[in-house]
This record gives sequence, C-alpha cells and structure tokens, in this order.
Amino acid sequence: MPKSITVTVVRKQSLTPHLVRVVGRVAEPDRFTPNEFTDAYVKLIFPVPGVEYPEPFDLDAIRATLGPESQPVLRTYTVRSFDPARNEISIDFVVHGDEGIAGPWARSVEPGEQFRLFGPGGAFAPDPSADWFLLAGDESALPAIAAALAALPAGAPAEVFVEVGGPEEEIALESPADLRLHWVHRGGSSDRIPDDLAGANSPLVAAVRAAEWLPGQVQAFVHGEAEAVMRNLRPYLRKERDVAPKWLSISGYWRRGRTEEGFREWKRELAAEGA
Repeated sequence: MPKSITVTVVRKQSLTPHLVRVVGRVAEPDRFTPNEFTDAYVKLIFPVPGVEYPEPFDLDAIRATLGPESQPVLRTYTVRSFDPARNEISIDFVVHGDEGIAGPWARSVEPGEQFRLFGPGGAFAPDPSADWFLLAGDESALPAIAAALAALPAGAPAEVFVEVGGPEEEIALESPADLRLHWVHRGGSSDRIPDDLAGANSPLVAAVRAAEWLPGQVQAFVHGEAEAVMRNLRPYLRKERDVAPKWLSISGYWRRGRTEEGFREWKRELAAEGA
C-alpha cells in the first residue's frame, strides 16, 4: 500500500443544499501526482474516534497490529480539480444530514483541520476521436462529469444528463463542447425517494433511454447509483445501442441502502454472476 498523503483544509463551500466542496492543500506535493483522467479519485482515510495510530501512518502496519474495531474507514471520492500552483485539491461531497461518514465530516470540517488520503487513481478521459459524447449520472457522478465536460474537444456534440433532487441542486457547468445539458429532477434527495423513483424507475434511466441518439461513434460515461446504471443503463447501451466496451465507461459509485463496504460486496456478487 502506498504511503498516505496529508491534506490541510483551507476552505469550504456549500454549492447546493446537499453538495459541499472541501478544498485542501497537499502537504507533500511530491507524493501527489495528478493523472490524465477526468474521473480521477482518491481514497479518504477516516480514523476511528479515540484510537491513536502510530506515526508515520502506515495502513499495512495498522491492519496487521490493530483489531477490526480500530481499523480506519476508507471512502472513495472523485477529485473535482487540482491546482498545481497552489497544491490544492477540491473534493465535492453529497451530504444527507448525519447519514454516512464522509458527508457529515465534510459538513462539519473547518479550515486548519487535516485529513489523509491515498491516490489518485482513475480510468476515463474523453477520446477526441469520438463523434459525440454521452455523459449521465446523479450527484455522486457530478464532479467527474464536470471535469469531463471541461476536457471535451471544442465544438464536439455532448448530450449530458444529471439527475438531482430539484432546481436548487443544479450547479453551473461549462464546456468547450457543443453542450446540451439536461437536468433531471427526481423530486427529492436520493436518500429519501420512494422505490418508484429509484433503480429501474430512476428518472435518469427514462431520460437517457428517451434521448435522441446522434449519428456516429459515441463515447459514453455513465456513473451513479448502481441499480440504475449497472442493471438498467448498461444493458441499454451495450445491447440495444451496441456500444462497444472500449467506448463505454459505466459503473456504480454507490448503491441504495448499502454502505461502501456493502456496495463492494454487491459488486463482487455481480462479478461472480458474470453480469
């Protein structure tokens, strides 16, 4: 496991009622190497309250010497942006009250506080040889969609669908592409919507399926709630629209009713099924 990187919070911004941006300065910039991916992600490390960890912080050593109840919790988040001149990393968090670990932390963290992370990783970047682009997701995919939009070729057709609770959850998005942006309103926050607005019934699924399909080679980036994108939009794109895997980045960032650990277990089950 690579060494963790220490980050000091320098400022925080509420982008919408449920989206908070935390900006931190990387303490060891020589150990944080930005990559070319627009879905670059880091793993944030959340220590268990009251547990003292040895310094230097070594996750392998901690896993070998401390019991399960003392293990730090890891959470995966997209890098919204990195400013190399300031060594500042921006990360956007979806916040639903006291639910989860990372969201409440982002809501309450103050400038001057420190946190640790691993990364970055990543896998997707816009391919300029594509004829047009399809980007779709919910709030969890919004940082990666925003980063991808900024990197699209100038004038390239881009159909973009973002599912949020309502108009108050929309943010400004810019792109040099020929952007057609569709905000899809589900009518409530993702943690409170009924089953008839989730999964196969997600408004995002309906919007993407009903959208005009442009001519030429598409490159698609579709991420968000796993049931909606993996069980519903992936078969649509792969089978009905015949998008080859090399032109398709599709994955669940979370799954309704599951923690990240539970979500990882679900993905292992899905892989075992050959889905």
